Formats: sequence, C-alpha cells, structure tokens
Amino acid sequence: MKSSSLSHWWLKTVTFLAAALAAASGAYWVLKWDNSTQQAPTPAAPLSSAPQADTQVVSRLLGGGPMANGADPSAAPAPSASQFKLLGVVTEGRQRGYALIAIDDQPAKPYRVGAPVGETLVLRSVAARSAALATDAQAPASVQLVLPELAPPQTTTPNR
Repeated sequence: MKSSSLSHWWLKTVTFLAAALAAASGAYWVLKWDNSTQQAPTPAAPLSSAPQADTQVVSRLLGGGPMANGADPSAAPAPSASQFKLLGVVTEGRQRGYALIAIDDQPAKPYRVGAPVGETLVLRSVAARSAALATDAQAPASVQLVLPELAPPQTTTPNR
C-alpha cells in the first residue's frame, strides 16, 4: 500500500512541475510579444560616426591628472622637447586619438589630436609610441615626443 501512494506523489509532483514550466514559458512569450509590438524601431547609427571617447576616462585609464581645458598657465612661452613628457597614447589612426602629456613636471593631462598643448602648441598627431606637437594642426611637427622604452622583465634565479 505504501508504494502505491508514493508513486502517486511523484506523479503529481512531476505533473505540477510540467504545468508550471508550460505556464512560465507561455507568460514569457506573451510578455515578449507585447513589448515588441509597442516599441518603435530605432534607426541604426551611421557607420561613419564613431562614439567619442571621454577624455576624463582616458586620463584615469592612463594614470594622469585632471583634464586639460586649453592652455596650461605654467607652460613656458618658448616650448622645448625637454619640458614635455609623453606618458601614454591611445590611437584611433593618425588623425584621431589621445596623448597623456606632462608639462614642466605638472600632473599629466590627456590631450585630443588638435587640442592645444601648453600656450603655443597643439597635438598634431599620435602614433603607437609617439606624439607630434606643432604650432597649428597643419604645420609640420616642431616637437616629437616618444614613450620611453619598456624595461626588460627581470628574471631571478632561485638560490640553491
């Protein structure tokens, strides 16, 4: 007698779970169908318009200070390569990208290609490990900044 009531219990449980699964599946598809009919289709963004990078985020990712808002008041009027230090580069081709540059030992700031760097220069172009500064965006580069070479990894020999 015990085995008969036990088998009925399992059968009722399995039937209940199958019905609950069917109800949940039906509810999911009804809600999905309801949402898809009410939403207006959105036009796709043109392929030529790439999203603009946030310069504050780039600055934080490259370890720099606050964002540059134009000319740096502490920059000397006659720029030389020794007063600039290139700390990082994000490239999106030669005409698009960012460089993290420190001027006169101040905290580094991110600069977009075409943005003023210091009082008299603009960031003309960026490459994988370098940035070029010029007096304007069309002028030839007057200052070429290169990232320092990476130190080779140090290997340690175990003491025996």
